[in-house]
Parts: sequence; C-alpha cells; structure tokens
Amino acid sequence: MIRSGFAKFIVFALALIVSWFVGANVPPTWTVEQITLDVQTDPVDGLYFVSGGDRTFFDAVPAAQSLLDPAQLRGSIEAPAVMEEFVASTALVGGQLQPVYFQRLAQFHWGYLSLLPAVVAVILCWITREPVTSLLSGIASGALILGQYDLTGDVLVPSLATTNAAGVLLLYLWLLGGLMGIWSRTGAAQAFAEFVTKRFVRGPRTAKLVAWILGVVFFQGGTVSTVLVGTTVKRIAHKERISHEELAYVVDSTASPIASQLAFNAWPGYVQAFIFVSGVSFLATESDRIAFFFQSVPFCFYAIFAVLGTFLLSVEKPFFLGTQLREAMTRARTTGQLDAPGAEPLSSKELQASQVPEGYKPHIIEFFLPLGTLIGIAILTFVVFGSPNVQWAFGAALLLAAGMALAKGMSLKNVIQGVHDGIKGVVLGSVILLLAITIGGISQETGGGTFLVEQLGDAIPYFLLPVLLQLLTVIIAFSTGTSWGTYAVAFPLAMPLAWAVAGSQGLAYPELFMTLCFAAVMDGSVFGDQCSPISDTTVLSSVCTGCDLMDHVKTQIPQASVAAVLAAVCWTTLAWFTG
Repeated sequence: MIRSGFAKFIVFALALIVSWFVGANVPPTWTVEQITLDVQTDPVDGLYFVSGGDRTFFDAVPAAQSLLDPAQLRGSIEAPAVMEEFVASTALVGGQLQPVYFQRLAQFHWGYLSLLPAVVAVILCWITREPVTSLLSGIASGALILGQYDLTGDVLVPSLATTNAAGVLLLYLWLLGGLMGIWSRTGAAQAFAEFVTKRFVRGPRTAKLVAWILGVVFFQGGTVSTVLVGTTVKRIAHKERISHEELAYVVDSTASPIASQLAFNAWPGYVQAFIFVSGVSFLATESDRIAFFFQSVPFCFYAIFAVLGTFLLSVEKPFFLGTQLREAMTRARTTGQLDAPGAEPLSSKELQASQVPEGYKPHIIEFFLPLGTLIGIAILTFVVFGSPNVQWAFGAALLLAAGMALAKGMSLKNVIQGVHDGIKGVVLGSVILLLAITIGGISQETGGGTFLVEQLGDAIPYFLLPVLLQLLTVIIAFSTGTSWGTYAVAFPLAMPLAWAVAGSQGLAYPELFMTLCFAAVMDGSVFGDQCSPISDTTVLSSVCTGCDLMDHVKTQIPQASVAAVLAAVCWTTLAWFTG
C-alpha cells in the first residue's frame, strides 16, 4: 500500500514539474482559426451573423490588410497584435466573384504537451480511482502550463464564478438533489418501482429494457436524459439485482446518442452555426443547414450502433460483452452486490433507501405528476424558445413534489429534511462535475484541440477522411469532456476540408461525402464525451445510478469502442464508393 501510494505521488509530482517547466521555458506556438461566416445585412446596423440565436454585428477589413494571416502566423512563437479579426474577401461561386467573410481567431498551443492536463487527470483517475484529487491535479497541471500560479484566484474562482458553474449548482445540486430527496422522503420513487415491477418487470432483462425505453423517450439532451432515466429506474434495477455498472452504461449510452438521433431539441440549432461553407448550395441558409443535419442522421452510425448495443445488452443478447461488465453482471446476479469491492459510488447513503415518515402512505401519482410536469415544461420551452429550459422544469417539479407532500399531511420539517438529504446525496457528484467543467475549460485554453485540428493536412486520401475526423474528435472530446465544445473546434475545419477534398479528388457524390464527414464529427465527439471520466454525462450517469465513476468508465469503454469501430468501417466503406 505504501509503495502504491508513493508511486502515485511520483506520477503527480512528475506531472507538475513537467507542466511548470513547459509553462516557464517553452513558448507557445501561434496559429489562426478561420471560420467562414454566413453573413446577412441589416439596413441600419450593417453586416451581421447569427450565433447561438443572437446577432453579432461586425466591421470587416480587406484580406490584404488582415493582421491575422493564417499562412504567416502559423508556427510563429510571436504573439499577434490582435486576437480576433473579421476579414472580407472574394471567391468564385457559380462562375462569379462573390464576397466571402471570415472570422479569424488567434490561438496558441504547446503541441502534444497541450494535452498534458487531460492526460494527467485521466491517468490519475485510472490508477487512484479518486476523481476529485485527480481532476485537481489536471487543473494544477494546466494552470502551471499557462503560468497561472495562483490556483484559487487565477483558476478556480474565475471558473466557479461563471454562469455555467452557477447553473450546475442550481440544477444538479439544489433542484435535482432536492427532488431526489423528496421522492425518497415521500416514497414516490419506491412506489413507482413497485408499480413497474408488478406490471411490466419480470426479471433483469425487462428491468433494463424499461431503462432503455426511457432513455429513448427522454431524448431532449444528454444531461437531462441521464438524470431522468437514472433516477427513475434505479430502484427497479436494485430489486432485480442489476449491477450499477450495467445500469450506468445503459443510461449513458442512450443519452447523447439518442439526442443526436431524435434531434428535436437544441442540437440542430447549435451545430448549424458551425457548418456554413461558402459556395456550398445545400449549406447556404440556416434552414438548409438544419435540413442537412436531419438528412445526416441515418449516417450517424456510432449513435445507431450504441443504441442498438444497449438494447441487446438490455435483453441480454449482446453482440459483444467486455470482461469487466460480464463480471459485474455475474456478481450482481449471484451475490446481490451491485458495486465492485472497494467501489465508491457517487450517490451517498441518504439516497440509497426510503426515508418515509411513520404514517405517511406513498402514492405513485407523487412520482408521475412531478415527472410529467418536468418533461412537459422541458418540451414546451423547447417549442416556444428553441431550447428546453431545464431549470424551470426541475424547479417546477421540485415545488410540485413538495406541495403534494405537504397537502397529504407531511410536516414541513420532514419535507425540508428530505431536501437536505437529497442535496447531501449529490454533493460529491456536483463537486466532480464542477471540477470537470474547470479542467475542460483549461484544456481548451492550453490549446490541445487547436493543436490536434492543425495536424490534419490537405493531402488526405478521401476515403480515410471520415475516420480521421472521427479519431480527431474522439481525442478532443475525451480530453475536454464535451461534445458541444468539440463541435465548435472541429466543424469549422472539417466541413471546408471535406468540400475541398471532394472537389480536388473529383468525387462523384460530394454531398454524400460531406454527409459522412459531418456524421463522423458528430459521432466521434459523442463517443469521446461519453467515455471521458471528465464528462458531465459520465459523471451524472454515475451519480444518478449510484455507480463508482471509474467502474462506469472502465466497463463502458469496451462496449462503446465496438460501436465506434463498426461505425468507422461503415464510413470508410461508403466514402470509398463516393469516388
């Protein structure tokens, strides 16, 4: 034990020394990210483009006067005079010269060393099985590379003082924790489990099938799906001796994959902003790009195989079963132990058992009505505003669950105690989630994604481009723990590159080739995010199913990797025929 602890300390110390040396002695390499803009004109305010639903107005300089010339700045160790610039140029479109506008952003990186913060966090997570100190170590590594030696003042406080962090605390600590605590106090979750078990569940297979079906039904988004499905089916799974590793995999693998397949949510509106390519008619307008998104859904093979794989696992007819997941299934069925020996589940004992006060009679309506309210508000706000307002949804569900308990005679003291217990039950998961957000941000600051994108050159065999884009986005998403952040980095390179390759190599079906490249970026990002121990969906899947974080990661990666390999084969085969 002492030797093991000393070895872990050596890894930690060596990582920090290397990080400090890089930050103090190695100058970053500068490059320029160039994004082609879909520009419109306002009669009063001039040129603008739409990003995130908001108009951004700008003034463009001629390309000849640009201070951010990608050809000149790429590979330089001298910082440019400006960090952002809007550039006007012309391009031959349909035989005529047309104006083209770019947004140029100065970016820097330290080559492969830019990936060090994520590598440190992942390796320490793997060998220590303790995510909090591992994530803090990765954050410290990134801070040293960036020369930010005040870890609290320069890194943690700015990261935790953001709207994103406040949203995590509000949603996943107070609202989610409070709702889970009240359901535990009223016995609503237990009543639902007994209802479903009595009418539908006939063993582990049907219990997992319920989880899979709910994962398909709750398709609004990755984090929302993991929370709803995990909290809904956990008690059913416990009754049927389903290991936490199995349940976490089903919940996680029917979250983002389903959200990208049944994309009647915020995904198309977000992604379309990154895939405009000047001169490409089928990507000309926002509606064209959203239509292209939906046309590409049948080619998102990873999502298809991931959802199919979890279905087959649910009915216990998997086409592949990893050793550790097989052992977890055998352990749970034969011994009733839902966690591996030495596991540290991310859901504490406050949420593991019912805390119903004496004399209070649970009713299934106390589960269904708040849950229906939650889903209804999420869908309604999506229809009205274009994206679901999950804070409103969870807040209304929490208030309704508390109000129903009070109306049925539960004392205010018991209701508040239920909220307290629920919050205590998800504190560790919320802390890990906040640290995961912080290290994702600092990994982007060190330029790991920028460096990886820069490695793709133009001389690429066309049929290999989709799988190369898949590998690239897997690495970026795994390193940063975010699929949406990866889209913002990868799509501005991938789509113009795919169009250029299709033209230069004379492909017979360029639109199909673009579709395959688009699907590879979509799915590579989802796969990398899903398997990353610093991803919000990975953490939340563990929290809401009561699984140890690294047990979930280790048992999920083999299953998901099979789906990713099958997807790569499909993309490469179809890409070959586009020539």
